[in-house]
Amino acid sequence: MSIETTMTRAWQRQAAWLWLLLPVSWLYGFITMIRGQAYKIGLLSSYRAPIPVMVIGNITVGGSGKTPLIIELVTHLQKQGLKVGVISRGYGGDSSQMPALVHTDSLPSIVGDEPSLIVNMTGAAMAVCPNRKQAITTLLNAYPDLQLIIADDGLQHYALQRDIEWIVVDASRGFGNQQLLPTGFLREPMSRLQGANVVYHEKAEMVATDNNQAQAKRLTMHLQADKLQLLWSSAAGIDDSTVAAKMPMPPTPNSRVHAVSGIGYPQRFFDTLMSLGFDVIGHAYPDHYDFSLHELLQYSEQPIIVTSKDAVKIRALLLDAISRQPLSKEYQELVSRLWVLPVTAVLSDSCYDSLQQQLKALNIDINNG
Repeated sequence: MSIETTMTRAWQRQAAWLWLLLPVSWLYGFITMIRGQAYKIGLLSSYRAPIPVMVIGNITVGGSGKTPLIIELVTHLQKQGLKVGVISRGYGGDSSQMPALVHTDSLPSIVGDEPSLIVNMTGAAMAVCPNRKQAITTLLNAYPDLQLIIADDGLQHYALQRDIEWIVVDASRGFGNQQLLPTGFLREPMSRLQGANVVYHEKAEMVATDNNQAQAKRLTMHLQADKLQLLWSSAAGIDDSTVAAKMPMPPTPNSRVHAVSGIGYPQRFFDTLMSLGFDVIGHAYPDHYDFSLHELLQYSEQPIIVTSKDAVKIRALLLDAISRQPLSKEYQELVSRLWVLPVTAVLSDSCYDSLQQQLKALNIDINNG
């Protein structure tokens, strides 16, 4: 078991031994405060992009639903005719090959899994690099007519100035023991939320239906599960004759399935599948985990369901394997059991209203469609 997995499980159950790490958290908090002040007073330099920048991130370690939110916002803005680009640090990619533009055929092992997913879902102009200034420069050199840049994560990357900031909070997960790393899973103290634009990611069944004024102004989102998709059928260059003679039938509710997940908060994925009626055998891996096809063979007999984020990496492995030699019967059988559960971020009207107001203040007018 990796250190990341051990810590994640400890945070989830709020293990008592975590309090032994409190002095480390105090040191982390002190360094974070000093660093933040250094940027505020100009001791550390920060970069101002030539066009407005919107940062979407969180104050916690682990998944919060940020990527589906970005996909929905990019899609929404594109429908309004806005030319929007995206940048990311490209976590899980090869930083030695960055800065790099992301295309639909980019390898997740080079640019990262989340950037690959965002571009495949939206077709947006995107660049990746741990140095956000280099990412923006690369992006604008290739797409000089962009009107807005959305930064995927980077909330704590104060070397990049931002015009809009949205903080995503997983309402169902909460803040654990409300302590900074490593005692808790907070990257910044709770006070960071004061006065910020906070989007509360709630469970679909807990989304309030009342229309009181306070609820109407609250920025909320939830993830809506879409229909299961056979993983290989939507991969370019793969057809029925390549991997299987018959189109497999998707697993049905009440059937037992393997849920394999390498995302920041796997339990949300498992809970979603259980809410859809599946008998879930959960297999949690560290965030951005690099799967292998051989590794997936151990989950035999039952169908295997993965997230869209993990699917982009598994598809790349599959395409690579097929390019080298025909798949063996063992791997054909595996591929016939690989399914993806896509999700769509559903935002409250207040999210779109707030976005429109913020963009208008930056002299970027869109119609609230």
